[in-house]
Amino acid sequence: MKEIVTLEKETATSVKEKISGSEAVIKCLLAEGVETLYGYPGGAIMPVYDQLHHYQDQLHHVLARHEQGAIHAAQGYARISGKVGVVIATSGPGATNLVTGIADAQIDSTPLVCITGQVNSKLLGSDAFQETDIVGISTPVTKWNHQITKASDIPEVLAKAFYIAKSGRPGPVLIDITKDVQFEEFDFSYQKCLQIRSYQPVPVADEVKIQEAAALINSAKKPLIVWGQGVILSEAEAIFKTMVEKSGIPAAWTILGASALPTSHPLNVGMVGMHGNYGPNVLTNECDVLIAIGMRFDDRVTGNLNFYAKQAKVIHFEIDPAEVDKNVKADIPVIGDAKASLTQLLPYLKEKKHADWYQRFKDLYAIEYDKVIKKDLHPTKEGLTMGEVIKEINLQSKGNAAIVSDVGQHQMIACRYSDFNMTKSNITSGGLGTMGFALPAAIGAKMAAPERDVVAVIGDGGYQMTIQELGTVFQQRIPLKIVVLNNEFLGMVRQWQQLFFDKRYASTEMTNPDFVAIAKGYYIDAKKVTKRSELNSSVKEMMETDGPYFLEVCVEKEGNVFPMVPAGASVSDIRLE
Repeated sequence: MKEIVTLEKETATSVKEKISGSEAVIKCLLAEGVETLYGYPGGAIMPVYDQLHHYQDQLHHVLARHEQGAIHAAQGYARISGKVGVVIATSGPGATNLVTGIADAQIDSTPLVCITGQVNSKLLGSDAFQETDIVGISTPVTKWNHQITKASDIPEVLAKAFYIAKSGRPGPVLIDITKDVQFEEFDFSYQKCLQIRSYQPVPVADEVKIQEAAALINSAKKPLIVWGQGVILSEAEAIFKTMVEKSGIPAAWTILGASALPTSHPLNVGMVGMHGNYGPNVLTNECDVLIAIGMRFDDRVTGNLNFYAKQAKVIHFEIDPAEVDKNVKADIPVIGDAKASLTQLLPYLKEKKHADWYQRFKDLYAIEYDKVIKKDLHPTKEGLTMGEVIKEINLQSKGNAAIVSDVGQHQMIACRYSDFNMTKSNITSGGLGTMGFALPAAIGAKMAAPERDVVAVIGDGGYQMTIQELGTVFQQRIPLKIVVLNNEFLGMVRQWQQLFFDKRYASTEMTNPDFVAIAKGYYIDAKKVTKRSELNSSVKEMMETDGPYFLEVCVEKEGNVFPMVPAGASVSDIRLE
């Protein structure tokens, strides 16, 4: 049975007008406040592009160089703005090229509306030219999807798409529109969707559970907070900071939660997980109460679940009931929006300090600093390290830049050592680990936040997966800063090969092109750094350049990222070397 949609009383287009389905798509986007969308044209979506031409003063379309670039750009746009990212593509390969980005957005809770063209409805199922069942393909990796075969359904379906994508735990929605529908005319009017029967995107936290959580937190001797992206998605940064300060509890973050609390905050004790900080990993298995806020206990955070925080009582603040008890059993589950739940919790919390417990984090940090951090940030050997490049970016940006990283060693280094003074400053591919994410995502981030410095930090491997998006940077004149940390290896895979496969470097060494020449071919200012003495002035020049800038930094070839929790090990078995 078709779901009933309850719609706003005030319509964005209250007077009906007879228009084509393709124009209706554009009018729906405008009614939802969309200003920018990313895409790539083709036959099955051409009528919509024809209408885009008539509305280009109201709706800015960004031509990517590949559909994967388009959807990653939409992700970057959504992640830094908090708005729904919009991407548009044609049928067949155009639609299937979106799938990696859709899967990435689904696991990282990024709100997207993806619109794909489809062959004429009479040809569906006939293996027509560029026909692909994108609804079937994308079902496992979308929050919702739908195929439109009747023009009059466009307003209702698109209204529903935007509501589902943004509400509750955000995610990607795909709408597939047959080509004949794009030509078909109908009486158009638009109403925003406010509610869908049987869909409760934001559960209301149980007051009893809130009080139980507060009592357990107040009685804890060695509590630890681990927060994730849910704090950012619910815009709970301010109340979260107040909660941390009032309770006096050390707080650690997942990769996607980074920047919700400033790096410099004294109770911010660092990153958890496989390449996280020594203290919060080890002390996860010593705390008496573990307070998880807006995180899903991903395996990269927990290590071996058989040895994860078994001594602790677990309080789990989470908006998605499916995540509660999925990996780690919660003694007190608090299901609801993080901002609302923490607001309910705060009056019940006692003001406390945990000086002795907090000192344990400081002591372990000192050990990590001596064995790892000092070598990364203040090396004495000749080769440049990734860490000192990030340190220089911190210096020149004063910790105010949004860092968009790809996937690999450089990602871990960027997350560990970047200074984040404001929220939504760490944009990376978390759950899916998508190489090629950073360059297009940084394009979207910079377009959504033109007032901010946006620096893409990329490895030489991932960079070449979407290097063609330099064409988008050039055509759109985006003043993006691009840093490639070149170690001539697929570094993270090589590290595993070194540590666990007896240094059999199978298919991980890279023979790279002249990256500077390629950037200059796109009319982008570019420089290559090979010596430590060149680093400061080159990063300064990059940050002070008005337009786009590409900086290649040649770093040590076989540098490793530590600390490291080996696969299958407990977080307390974290290695420092």
